[in-house]
Amino acid sequence: MNFKHLFAGTIISAATIFTSGAAIAGGHAAWTSVGDQSSIAFGSIKKDVAGEVHHFESVAATVSEDGKVEIKIDLTSLETNIDIRNERMAEHVFKGGAEATIVGEIDMDEVKEIAPGDTGLVDIEATLMLGGLEVGIEAEMLVAPLSDSRVLVTTSDFIFISTADLGIEPGIDELMKLAKLPGITRTTPISVRMVFEK
Repeated sequence: MNFKHLFAGTIISAATIFTSGAAIAGGHAAWTSVGDQSSIAFGSIKKDVAGEVHHFESVAATVSEDGKVEIKIDLTSLETNIDIRNERMAEHVFKGGAEATIVGEIDMDEVKEIAPGDTGLVDIEATLMLGGLEVGIEAEMLVAPLSDSRVLVTTSDFIFISTADLGIEPGIDELMKLAKLPGITRTTPISVRMVFEK
């Protein structure tokens, strides 16, 4: 289970959404994520053959008029579909932390040309802050304005990142011991689907 990847994916996704939202609004209004229509998921492989999908149920993001992005990930909302695994990840991987934060700044001019009904690819750069560490993230997102007040953003391709960059390798090692697994992937794919509105 690569939590780092998930965070990275979250950062990029939210930043992209903000970008497209600001483009539609012409940078004159703040945009917020729609909770029940937004999802950030990541995959992991255990025992070299068993693939699984996990996600955070609570992610909130905003973008200011001048393109400043802030994303809050509720680490306690992680859902792996196994209660004991949720608890172990919170204790050993997140170390009891409640939140991860992503901050960035978007160039509004780059996405202003994307009109409702069209799609565009947007490169995003941001910083993920987790457990006292900061990790730079870069990715490409697909932006699809749905109307003048709503925008859909998804990952253009899979996003891959290693757990080592976030300093959570010891936590993954502990999960392996507790679950008596021969291995858990240290690089994982991330998928993002988010809707923003003003």
